[in-house]
Amino acid sequence: MQDPRSSSTHAPSCPCCGGTASADAGGAARPAGAAGPARPVEVTGVTGVTGVTGVTGVTGAARSAEGLPLAGPDDQAWLDEVHWDDDGLVPAIAQDADSGRVLMVAWMNRESLALTAARGVAVYWSRSRQRLWRKGEESGHTQRVRELRIDCDQDVVLMQVEQIGGIACHTGRQSCFFSRLQDGRWVAVDPVLKDPETIYR
Repeated sequence: MQDPRSSSTHAPSCPCCGGTASADAGGAARPAGAAGPARPVEVTGVTGVTGVTGVTGVTGAARSAEGLPLAGPDDQAWLDEVHWDDDGLVPAIAQDADSGRVLMVAWMNRESLALTAARGVAVYWSRSRQRLWRKGEESGHTQRVRELRIDCDQDVVLMQVEQIGGIACHTGRQSCFFSRLQDGRWVAVDPVLKDPETIYR
């Protein structure tokens, strides 16, 4: 899949696609592909979360302060079923759980996907910064994950999310997919809901 940040509507530093991740992963974050034996995922120093060592396919019961956990710390077999690319990454689509609208596409590695499932909030892998990036860590526009799915080829993740603040894009729009092809050119057709200058300071 093409890098979503290569689109003309995304600058190289696009925070909604992982270009300005600022979470300190303590050096632990790294791409981890499917090749080789399965290994526990250990995440430390990311938004106060420590000790995430794996996940299970059993859905959580109580809603945490951030989101509904979709998995626990007992097993990681489901992570081994993901078809990671050569860099240990998988594209992740965030879709509004209520409207069905696609909000953004970014990347996850094994650690970020495990953390997303364990905490119920979207955590991505920033390829430009080479570290974990929790969506909304700067803007406050976090994504509570209601459901995780994978496609038939097991190489694309789909998340049903509750978009906090109603804004997923660094341009201040609801969705990163705000441009539509009209008469042979891309036209921005969605309104800016909030001035980006007031979102990122």
